[in-house]
Amino acid sequence: MSVLDNWHEWKNFLGSKLNQAQDQGMNNEVVNSVAYQVGDYLANKVDPKNEQERVLSDLWSVASEEEQRAIANVMVKLVQNNGVR
Repeated sequence: MSVLDNWHEWKNFLGSKLNQAQDQGMNNEVVNSVAYQVGDYLANKVDPKNEQERVLSDLWSVASEEEQRAIANVMVKLVQNNGVR
């Protein structure tokens, strides 16, 4: 089973990776840029595996680049607040 198959596992995985990046000194601007790149890759190359990912994919597909960056930033905030340390 992939972490992409379960929304809660995906959030925890992202939260863990975010914590690692921040512990190694990655600043928020770089984190948000990487989050945008990951979001764009997932939207273009990976089929959503659950309802939450489908919603994000649908939102991403109709959003401007500025809105996509906002979605990525919100995902960072979500996993910062809910990720496992």
